[in-house]
Amino acid sequence: MAAQLLEEKLTCAICLGLYQDPVTLPCGHNFCGACIRDWWDRCGKACPECREPFPDGAELRRNVALSGVLEVVHAGPARDPGPDPDPGPGPGPGPGPAARCPRHGRPMELFCRTEGRCVCSVCTVHECRLHERALLDAERLKREAQLRASLEVTQQQATQAEGQLLELQKQRSQIQNSACILASWVSGKFSSLLQALEMQHTAALRSIDVAKTRVLAQARDEEQRLRGHLEAVARHGCRIQELLEQVDEQTFLQESQLLQPPGPLGPLTPLQWDEDQQLGDLKQLLSRLCGLLLEEGGHPGAPAKPVDLGPMDYRNLTFDPISANRHFYLSRQDQQVKHCRQSQGPGRPGRFELWQVQCTQSFQAGHHYWEVRASDHSVTLGVSYPQLSRCRVGPHTDNIGRGPCSWGLCVQGDSLQAWHNGQAQRLPGVSGRLLGMDLDLASGCLTFYSLEPQTQPLYTFHAPFNQPLTPVFWLLEGRTLTLCHQPGAVFPPGPQEGVLS
Repeated sequence: MAAQLLEEKLTCAICLGLYQDPVTLPCGHNFCGACIRDWWDRCGKACPECREPFPDGAELRRNVALSGVLEVVHAGPARDPGPDPDPGPGPGPGPGPAARCPRHGRPMELFCRTEGRCVCSVCTVHECRLHERALLDAERLKREAQLRASLEVTQQQATQAEGQLLELQKQRSQIQNSACILASWVSGKFSSLLQALEMQHTAALRSIDVAKTRVLAQARDEEQRLRGHLEAVARHGCRIQELLEQVDEQTFLQESQLLQPPGPLGPLTPLQWDEDQQLGDLKQLLSRLCGLLLEEGGHPGAPAKPVDLGPMDYRNLTFDPISANRHFYLSRQDQQVKHCRQSQGPGRPGRFELWQVQCTQSFQAGHHYWEVRASDHSVTLGVSYPQLSRCRVGPHTDNIGRGPCSWGLCVQGDSLQAWHNGQAQRLPGVSGRLLGMDLDLASGCLTFYSLEPQTQPLYTFHAPFNQPLTPVFWLLEGRTLTLCHQPGAVFPPGPQEGVLS
C-alpha cells in the first residue's frame, strides 16, 4: 500500500506515468519535462493544474530531489530470493505465506461460494461442511471470465457513447450554423425597412439567440451526461484491469464481488430546434407591413446567390510593408504575403510583433468588397480600428477580434471561429480557400463569404462602425495569402485620406 501511494505521488498529471526528467513550475506543480513542453506548444504557457501563467523569459529547471526519489523507486528494494516455491497445478499464483485462516491459522486453499470468502481445510470440516466450495484457482478462472465479459460490455458502451457524442457535436454545429444564417438573414431584411422597424428587428434577433441558447444548453447537458458515462465506463475498465493484475487471490475475490458496472447509457435526447418556428411570426409581420423580400426562394436555407458587385464596390488592396511582421515576406507588388521561418529583418516602429499584417488602405464610409486566396487553413481575416495594438501580450500570436476594436474570422482545418471583443462563435468549416469580405459601413454590416466550390455566406458582424476600418490578417508559419485584383476595380485611398462612397 505504501509503494502504491508513493507511485501516485510520483505520477505526472499529463501522461499519467511516473515522472521522466521531472521539472517544477513556479506554482509548485511538477511534470515530465517533455510533457509540459508539449502541453505549452498546444495550449499556451500556463500550469495545466492551477492555470497559473509561466513567466515569459523564465526557464524550466530540473527537480533534482524528485529525480533522486525516482531513481530509488526504479531500482526497487533488494529481496532475498529464498527457496524455490513448489509449483502448484492450474493457472495463476498460489496464496502467499501470509494468506492464512484467521480462525485456524492454516493456509486458505479453498473458496466458500456460499459465504463468499476464502477458507482453510479446517473450515470445510466445521463451518463450511455443507457449503459449496471450489479451489482458489478454479474460482479465479470463473471470476476472470465474468470480469472479461463485463469489460467487453463496458467497452461496447464506450463505443456507443463516443458515437452519440460525435452525433451530438455534429447536431450542435449544424444548429449554430443555422442560427447564424437566420440572424444574418433577419438583419438583411430589416436593413431595408424604415427606422420604425428597428425595435422589431432587435426583438427577432433576440428571439433566435434565446432559442439557440436554450437548445445549446440542452446540448451541453447531454454532452455532460455522455462524458460522465464515458468517465464511469473508463473508471470501471481501469478497476477491472487492476483486479486482473491482482496477485493475491483473497483480495481479488473479495474486491471482485463488490465491483458494479455502470448503468445503461440510454438514448440520445433529440435537440428541439425548428427554423420555421423561429421565422413564423417574423414572416407574418413583414407580410402585413409591405411583403418585403419574402418571395419564393427567400428562405435563409436556400442556396446563396453569387456576390455580384460592380467595379465601384470591388476594391483592389495591397499589404502595408511597414506593418508586416518580421517573418512575413511580401511579393507581387505587395499583393501576396508569406509567413517564413527565417526573419526578414529586425523589428522597427509600426511593425506587428504578432504574426499579422494590415493593408495600406482603409475605409471610413461607403460599401466595399474584396477577396483573398489562402494557401491553406490556419489564417484569420478581419478589420480593425487604428488603435489595434502592434505588441504581443500573453501567449497569443494574434489579437484580431480579441478586443472591442477589431472583428475577425479564423479559418481552421475543421471549423471557423468568428471573433470579436474576446468572444468566439464556432461555425462549420469550409473546403475552399477563396474568401470574400463585404463591408457596408452605412448599414453597419461586415459579411464573410466562401466562394468555392459555390458562394455561401459564412458570418455577418453587426456594429455601428464609427472609426476608419483597415483590413488586417494573421497567418500561421508556411501559409500564404494573396489579395485578389479585378480589372476595372479601384484602389481606395490610404488611411490618411479616407474613403468616399
